[in-house]
Amino acid sequence: MGQLDLVTIIIIAANVIISYKGFIDFGFFEKYKFSIGAISRGEQFRLFSSGFLHVDNAHLFFNMFSLYFFADVVIGYLGIFSFVIIYIGSLLLGSLLSLYFHKHEYHYTAVGASGAVMGIIYSAILLQPGMSLTFFMIPIPIPAYIFGIGYLLYSIYGMKTKMGNIGHDAHFGGAIGGYIITLMLAPQLFKINLLMIILLALPIILLLVLKKLGKM
Repeated sequence: MGQLDLVTIIIIAANVIISYKGFIDFGFFEKYKFSIGAISRGEQFRLFSSGFLHVDNAHLFFNMFSLYFFADVVIGYLGIFSFVIIYIGSLLLGSLLSLYFHKHEYHYTAVGASGAVMGIIYSAILLQPGMSLTFFMIPIPIPAYIFGIGYLLYSIYGMKTKMGNIGHDAHFGGAIGGYIITLMLAPQLFKINLLMIILLALPIILLLVLKKLGKM
């Protein structure tokens, strides 16, 4: 974990300020959250605005801590502009995948930066697949690519079983965004880490196949 870049501070500050506004102002929260019904009526801005709202302090802290941990990897390899493109692109793709999977559930709602953060995490894993991750509940370091593959498989399971009050589809869409945009911005990775690119694509291919077969 390197120096906290100004752009990361700005994004974290925006999430904190907007989320806390939502905590104390129910009308504000309702106006800007992800809502299938509202989006179907033309309020597409919610695809973006919902990515800066959170349900509580724990939700906000977990997303911002994860962003803080991985942001400098992406900025270090690709620069600030590319980092912002990946963040916003992943946020929007996460929302769009949620819209696709829940388009007939007009009461479905969601909030959170998880899609954007997962895009940054997946980008960091592509750029530095050999790094090790250590979690509070698992003291043994886990290779980043194993975490990436495992998390997306878990997300597929969560989407299929509708497990918990978690936007698994937004996480998955964000990861796809981070994966695709990073490869577009850094095509040299196809020469450097082709095997890793193929491995990280497997959960994405699995989701597409399951959707095609009507299993999702």
